Amino acid sequence: MSSAPSGTVRRPAVAGLFYPAQEQECIRVAEDFVRAGASGANGSTAGAPDATETARQAASSAGGPWIGAIVPHAGWICSGAIAGEAIGSMSRSHGGRKGVGSAGDAGAVDVVVIFAAVHTPLPLRAAALASHGAWAAPGGTSRVPGELSQKLLRDAGSWFVTDDRFHDREHAVEVELPLVQRALPGARVLPIEVPLTEEAVQIGTRVADAVRSENLRAVYLASSDLTHYGPAYGFAPAGIGADALAWARENDRRLLRVVTELSAERVVPEVRKNLNACGGGAIAAMLSACREQGAQRASVLRHANSYEVLRDVAPQRPDNAVGYAAVVVG
Repeated sequence: MSSAPSGTVRRPAVAGLFYPAQEQECIRVAEDFVRAGASGANGSTAGAPDATETARQAASSAGGPWIGAIVPHAGWICSGAIAGEAIGSMSRSHGGRKGVGSAGDAGAVDVVVIFAAVHTPLPLRAAALASHGAWAAPGGTSRVPGELSQKLLRDAGSWFVTDDRFHDREHAVEVELPLVQRALPGARVLPIEVPLTEEAVQIGTRVADAVRSENLRAVYLASSDLTHYGPAYGFAPAGIGADALAWARENDRRLLRVVTELSAERVVPEVRKNLNACGGGAIAAMLSACREQGAQRASVLRHANSYEVLRDVAPQRPDNAVGYAAVVVG
């Protein structure tokens, strides 16, 4: 299963379920999320944020461009604005004047590496690449950097495999694609499924080394939601109700503190112990890759959960919630 990318195009699997399937509607909504994220205006739609506007402004002016981010991957009604905040902030830090579709964005980034949570119920010991030469979303197609994939398979084959079974129905990469295409037009995309393993740190390092050897300018996303809390997810150690969801929020914060300390090595043990992310391997790989590229700081732009976000549009009992965060690294 270790082959180089082919000429095939991976077609959308969850359009119409997680985000709009109609091309113009998908483009419009994605542009709105990314543009609002670049301007710091997503606060009104993301629901009960932890981060303040002062904190977001401080993060945006703290140094060089953001080269990494954690982005949630639920349906856009729940987490699209939060993902857009991270991706839009990253775009703006790379020269996008308006955060969407500017020539400055395209010229600043060659490839977006998307480390993603693994939802496919099959054993996976290495990081899974896909065989496709491009990935399509409503309104755009992103090419895969074939030379980078080949280098990873050739020089770090024990850490990587090509296995389309982990990509064919997976939503964790797909829901980010329209946002990436609007924020960083022209950038190629490398999807990598990363299991929850201590080797995730080495996987991130190997990817950053390969990027450097190919003389590419890269940014790294970790597509992951946070604590899945409540009876619906089989995880309710604090019971149900508002106090229980407050416990889940603090459970998220345990992981976010590890992330803001750039401690990639502590991510997987933390997630195994406290079940506070579905993409712990992806987060560890992203942090490791960013450190290899010189990252020295991380900032939580927004932290919310699905109960808060849906409160105005689909009220429900405070029994179940999934945590989401927009985090940038640079």
